Amino acid sequence: MGVRRGEDWGGTGALPPGAVIVSSDAEAREVVTGARRENREIPVLALLGGDLCRTLGGRGDRARLDSPEATHVTCDLGSVLCDGRLHWFVAHLIARRSWWHGRVVAVMNAPLRGPWRVAPAGHPGDGRLDVLDADPDLVTRLRIRRRLGPGDHVPHPGISLRRTTAQTFAFDPPLDIHLDGTAVGRFRDIAVRIEPGALRLVV
Repeated sequence: MGVRRGEDWGGTGALPPGAVIVSSDAEAREVVTGARRENREIPVLALLGGDLCRTLGGRGDRARLDSPEATHVTCDLGSVLCDGRLHWFVAHLIARRSWWHGRVVAVMNAPLRGPWRVAPAGHPGDGRLDVLDADPDLVTRLRIRRRLGPGDHVPHPGISLRRTTAQTFAFDPPLDIHLDGTAVGRFRDIAVRIEPGALRLVV
């Protein structure tokens, strides 16, 4: 069960002992991956940058993390099975060969990817992934791109959008998979799912 509109979410307090400070989504993913591969508990992550940090209102203020005003929240974690190997992502998975042609799939835990509000209704603590799937022509693609900043590219007849806890994909041809901005390989079949409340974060 994820957070609901109108409910309190998180609290405040100084950075707890053992917390790991990260400056990007990619760094956060590395910490998560290391913990999961070694069968350890994921440590508290203190965010100084990245799309998940910005989603949560973080501004890269290191001093704030040590103050009683630091915000503590519990967030979801994305996982993806690629050719039998499990990976994780804190903010987003992007599957594509090119931004300019071919199928593009975005699986969003956070609504933001760089300057784009890809999943404008997304929330990293609601227990769901926002999945956008599109293969528009170039002219339509350019129009969509111009509207990604404010997030008013959806609804759109050329973009499939669904909110889900799990989904499988078959890509033909195989697509490059990017997790939190890092390419992890080219795959034909992947399966994604949400792990509700798996991350403890401070911003």
